[in-house]
Amino acid sequence: MQTNRSNAGALIGGTLLIIFGILALAGQIFQGFNWGFLWPFIVIGLGAMFFVGMFAGGRQVAGLAIPGSIIGGIELVLLFQNITQRWESMSYFWTLIIMFVGVGIYIMGWYAGDEGQKKSGINVMKVGLILFIIFGAFFEMIFSSFNGLIFPVLLILLGIYLILSRSGLLGGKKDADSSEQVPPAS
Repeated sequence: MQTNRSNAGALIGGTLLIIFGILALAGQIFQGFNWGFLWPFIVIGLGAMFFVGMFAGGRQVAGLAIPGSIIGGIELVLLFQNITQRWESMSYFWTLIIMFVGVGIYIMGWYAGDEGQKKSGINVMKVGLILFIIFGAFFEMIFSSFNGLIFPVLLILLGIYLILSRSGLLGGKKDADSSEQVPPAS
């Protein structure tokens, strides 16, 4: 059994080396071609291979949907960034990986006929979407509309507000530790 595993590893490794060699050779031969647009499609194809394996292997390998969703989803994001040249979104796109995991869990549950996995996948997708919105809004605020002095000034004002409200100078409640001690009733 060990030789079958090493033969499969050699077959996969050899195939990957041939593919990368062909791509490198094509890059040298066709130097004027814009490879920046093509490379994400190659990796999206790699993600699709996980789904092919899932459908070919049956329900017992439904878990292949998770890496297929992650790889395919990341490459769709990189394709978007490559087309739009908005590479600053890398600062928060990691949250989409959580959503891609949820998509993979949902697809796995759908293919295996497991309603619990489908619900778990939806919950993970919700968490990823919420984090994407929070971090996306924060980083877009930093990178786009709040360049310059506005964002640091807002941070300073928020810090001053928190200090003053906590100390009671703004009419807020004081801490329980700093309040007057009431003697116990006798």
